[in-house]
Amino acid sequence: MRQRAVRDQQRLDSGAVTSPKDLENLQREIASLAKRQGDLEDVVLDVMERRESAQSRVTELTGRVSAVEASTEESRARRDTAQESIDAESAGVTKERETVAASVPADLLKLYEKLREQQDGVGAARLFQRRCEGCRLELNITELNDVRAAAPDAVVRCENCRRILVRTAESGL
Repeated sequence: MRQRAVRDQQRLDSGAVTSPKDLENLQREIASLAKRQGDLEDVVLDVMERRESAQSRVTELTGRVSAVEASTEESRARRDTAQESIDAESAGVTKERETVAASVPADLLKLYEKLREQQDGVGAARLFQRRCEGCRLELNITELNDVRAAAPDAVVRCENCRRILVRTAESGL
C-alpha cells in the first residue's frame, strides 16, 4: 500500500498525468490510501497493545503457576516425610503390641480381639473418674462397687458398651 501511494505520488509530482480528471482521481486515491494506511496502523497499534497486555498477563500467570507448583512440591515433601514418620511409628507400635500381646493370656486376648472387632477398633477402655472412656458414660454406684470388689487381676467390663475396663491408679478405685 505504501509503495502504491509512493508510486502514485511520483506520478502526480512528475507531471506525467495532465488530465484534470485523472489528477483528481489520483489525488483521491492517494488520500484514500493514506486514510487506509492510517486505519491499518491504528489496528496494528491496537493489536500490539493487546499483545503486550496478554504477554504481561502470561508472565503474571506463569509466576503464579510456578509459585503453586513450588507450594505443591513442598506439600508433597511434607506429606511424604509425615507418611514415613507415621509408618515408622506404626511399625514400632505394632512391634510393641506384639510384645504385650504375647504376655496376655490367650482367652483374654481372644475376648479383646472380638470386642475390638465389634467396637470399631477399641476393645478396652480406661476407667477414669467413674467414667468409661470407651462409651463416655458414667458408671452408676452399683457398677462402681462391683468394680471395686473385683480382684485386681479380674476382667471387668463396662455394662453400657461391654468393653474391657482398664483400672489404673487414677481410676480412683
